[in-house]
Amino acid sequence: MKILYVCHRFPFPPKRGGKIRPFNMIRHFSQQHEVTVCSLVRSDEEAAEGQGLEAHCAHFEMGRVSNPVQTLRMVARLPTLTPSSMGFFYCPDLARRVKALVAREKFDLIFVHCSSVAQYVEDIEGIPKILDFGDMDSQKWLEYVKFKPFPLNMGYWLEGTKMERAERRLATRFNMCTATTRAEWETLESYETGVSTGWFPNGVDAGFFKPDGESYDPDLISFIGRMDYYPNQECMFDFCKRIWPLLKARRPSLKLVIVGADPIPAVRKLEELNGVTVTGSVPDVRPYILRSALMVAPLNIARGTQNKILEAMAMGVPVVTSKVAAGGVDAEDENHFLVADTPDEYACAILRIVENPAERERLAIAGRERMLSHHDWPKSMERLDGIVERCLSEFAKQ
Repeated sequence: MKILYVCHRFPFPPKRGGKIRPFNMIRHFSQQHEVTVCSLVRSDEEAAEGQGLEAHCAHFEMGRVSNPVQTLRMVARLPTLTPSSMGFFYCPDLARRVKALVAREKFDLIFVHCSSVAQYVEDIEGIPKILDFGDMDSQKWLEYVKFKPFPLNMGYWLEGTKMERAERRLATRFNMCTATTRAEWETLESYETGVSTGWFPNGVDAGFFKPDGESYDPDLISFIGRMDYYPNQECMFDFCKRIWPLLKARRPSLKLVIVGADPIPAVRKLEELNGVTVTGSVPDVRPYILRSALMVAPLNIARGTQNKILEAMAMGVPVVTSKVAAGGVDAEDENHFLVADTPDEYACAILRIVENPAERERLAIAGRERMLSHHDWPKSMERLDGIVERCLSEFAKQ
């Protein structure tokens, strides 16, 4: 089978959330099918690194864009009904390449990851098409409204409202639509578009993210995530303001390391707090997690699956997470990780782990076992295969 795969971020190397899911799909499809990938690159470095995808697909096309131009495309869509996100991920060159590929090749399936690039193929007919929303982006923008100041929050409300309208419309242009988690799928189902839907989870490479048998620092807490991403920034500001003082008062020796690329100045300023370190970009996050007593994921804004949680649990490092972030992980509070909501709940959960090695070991073992049984990429890809078969079967009956 010949598959055209379109995604919003060039899926190699799979070092961040927006690239991990599509890369694993492409790699899986390519084991049995001929896959052509179309996506965007934003720098010479990304284009050079992306050449490694050649080993995982039959062919790929790169649409080159620059952020200043894409920002203008976003602004141009503000007075229209089209979401600005569609402008940020639109590339005329890539649109031409996709159109030429479809005219030249006979594809048996078109698969799109992320609604922002569905625009490249939404008008194509006569070929079965699947749209993997992943996360329902509209709901993320609408969540921002609660955290951003006026009038900026009104901008996010407008984008979220336009994006939800676009998601509903786009769903009707595809034969099958999917999401990452049951919660995201329920949002998709609530649109009542009449289109077939399903969901399949993100996995984790438990062979790469695994315990190393070395000792850990019982006074070290880690947080992992790109620090140019607002939900990560917001949760660390909140954690350091409301939770960190409680922890330091009860255990002065505690240390917090914030690991993630491109921290803004306000994040760097957190280093002024006693015991807090901000690393910026690092070549490998694993040593920071593995040396930690636990990893925190106190996100107040979270859609879909937080890969950082899967990776820490796969490495046998306990996780204390917020309720909203926990919703994207197929694991149980108390059995596999600890879920908190208030500052006191966070402090109690964190101290419970750092002060009790036996409890840490219990959660470490249970967490990794859960990742092996419920967030395994091969099992997720089995679900995806079932979704593809269902789509092709339903299309053939039309």
